[in-house]
Amino acid sequence: MEIQHFTHAHPLKLVDSNQKDEVICSICEELCSSSSSTYGCMECKFFLHKSCMKSIPRQLINHRIHPCTLIFITFSYGFEECDCCGDYIVPRMKFSCEACDLNLRVKCALFPTIDSEDAKEIQHFFHPHTLALVHNDEEYGSEPRCVACAQICLATAPTFRCSRSCDHFFLHKSCFFKLPGKSVNIKHPFHPRHPLTITSLPYNDHIRTCDACCRGIDSTLLAYSCREYECKFNLHLDCYELLPSIRFSGHKHLLSLFEKTPDLSCHLCGENCCNFVLRCVPCDINIHLQCFPSAPKTIKHKCHLHPLILTKSPLEYELNSDEEEDEFYCDVCEQKRNQKELIYYCVECKFIAEVNCVVSQVLS
Repeated sequence: MEIQHFTHAHPLKLVDSNQKDEVICSICEELCSSSSSTYGCMECKFFLHKSCMKSIPRQLINHRIHPCTLIFITFSYGFEECDCCGDYIVPRMKFSCEACDLNLRVKCALFPTIDSEDAKEIQHFFHPHTLALVHNDEEYGSEPRCVACAQICLATAPTFRCSRSCDHFFLHKSCFFKLPGKSVNIKHPFHPRHPLTITSLPYNDHIRTCDACCRGIDSTLLAYSCREYECKFNLHLDCYELLPSIRFSGHKHLLSLFEKTPDLSCHLCGENCCNFVLRCVPCDINIHLQCFPSAPKTIKHKCHLHPLILTKSPLEYELNSDEEEDEFYCDVCEQKRNQKELIYYCVECKFIAEVNCVVSQVLS
């Protein structure tokens, strides 16, 4: 009827079944249902499932978020933020690495992970609910998309979905490993003023737009966002991976190469950037690839015998053609191309290469 547990200074007494539906377990932070035995300290409003009491360890070794051993600690004063999710640590018990000044609330430290092949359910800081493994024969609607990569979740790829009411939340198992181990204090050169937080919760006050590529962010997808109220800076997961690497004489920041950006104008020529653009995200400066001083006007590429010349499309013979616009192709990838986009061209052979097919040679 009464237990002394290392997570709390006072003895914990068995909670009456009529009271369990009103209290929350301090370890898993789930409602103490009638199906599980619950112990608590009424004076401190501290409650634990019996199963959680048995399963919580005094230390964690080789944790996914932190390589050092994490020690369970209770503290009676002050407010600390969890270094995983950013929320305040309540009710003042944590897993900590004193040497590295790292503190995790118990729920974040004990998140189930998918390191093992037989994991059927996981949880992570970027979503409030557990994620359950989808069975290949399970019916879950037409063409669900992964919240990380936005690709369709096919039955052959191991996929997790929200076990609660978030019908849109699917995550490839492979995509999980590419996500960071913590949500807060993530710094990026695109936004040096404030740290970013990875989140799956859409804003209610405005439509989110990626400040790197200027394309919209689907409200169902994960994104990196700035928590500062007046800032509202956001990044696609893909854009977060893109680091500035191109130097422009006279500018303090490095530039990044973006393939598609809507409604941006080149700061050198004033024309719309409908294809590749070199962009300084913090300064919101855009430069056409053809306007960039060091961009080669002629390249030699393995895809063609002769040199290729940087050319504006459409070409004269294309304008005089009777073929429909969607019937023009890149001779490298043999895919349909937009006639309005920049190309590298061989006049002698009428060989056309899209910039993205030869971009490695262009940047070198």
